[in-house]
Amino acid sequence: MKFRPLHDRVVIRRITPLEKSAGGIIIPDTAKDKPMEGEVIAAGPGARNEQGAIVALEVKAGDRVLFGKWSGTEVKLDGEELLIMKESDLLGVIEGATPVARAA
Repeated sequence: MKFRPLHDRVVIRRITPLEKSAGGIIIPDTAKDKPMEGEVIAAGPGARNEQGAIVALEVKAGDRVLFGKWSGTEVKLDGEELLIMKESDLLGVIEGATPVARAA
């Protein structure tokens, strides 16, 4: 299924952190917080300003971003859990990040 967000919304795939701590301790699922880092999967065309012109988004598909802990709406598309949120809910883009393998 193809999904295209509207206006200034973006679709985010959470990036799961490593399963071990720096000391080699395995962290159980119950002790983990949900990650606040993700990859932009799709972005809408932008929001309209007071003059009616579309203001393009600053993020694009493939960008790694940080977002608030409780930001966005969780949805399940094609069996994959994703987040949909407004661009204003994003805290920033992680520059120079290496591409991430898809979470299983």
